[in-house]
Order: sequence, then structure tokens, then C-alpha cells
Amino acid sequence: MTSEAAAAQLTEHSVPQCDAALSQAFALLGKRWNGMILGSLMTGPAGFSEIRRALETISDSVLSDRLSELAAAGLVVREVDEGPPVAVRYHLAESGVALVPVLRDLMDWARENL
Repeated sequence: MTSEAAAAQLTEHSVPQCDAALSQAFALLGKRWNGMILGSLMTGPAGFSEIRRALETISDSVLSDRLSELAAAGLVVREVDEGPPVAVRYHLAESGVALVPVLRDLMDWARENL
């Protein structure tokens, strides 16, 4: 086999380039805690303290950063009730709700395979 033929064969069977959308999704959802935060909001709105308790070992500063990041990405909505007392609640935005079936499938897969 000539080197040109070997190169052509390698090109035919090489791994395809990763889809840009998949890369973006994993950049956001693969970041530590983001998937767990979304999972904690699957059952409905929650306050900051409720989310922190559900995740147990996350620090306040990291939770605050991640919630801000998820809100900026349009997956989570932050709502402030002026009170008194002032209360902040988080819930899934429409695009976050669209992720719920995917998150459930991922949870099922993890239970069966990990």
C-alpha cells in the first residue's frame, strides 16, 4: 500500500470532528455543579438555601457563581420577591425545562451503567 493510499484510508476512517453544539453543551453542563443544580430544580422552584442543602458540599460562593452562569445562559430564572422579607427563588427557564427529559435519561443511564 502506498503512503497516499494509507493516508486516504486514514482520512476515510478518522474520527469526525466534534459537533460545535455538543461542545458548547458540555462546556456548560459539564462544569462542576451545573448539572446537579439543574437537577435540583427539576421538581420546581427553590431558594438558595434549599439548593445548597440539596447539594450538601457546595460552597455559597460557588453556588452563587453557578446560578449566575446558568441564568446568563438562559437555563435558570432568578426571581426576587421584595417581601418583606426579601426572598429569592430560582426555577428552570423554558430551555432548562427542555433539558429535563435529557437529565432524566442521563440519571437512568448512570443508575444502570455506573
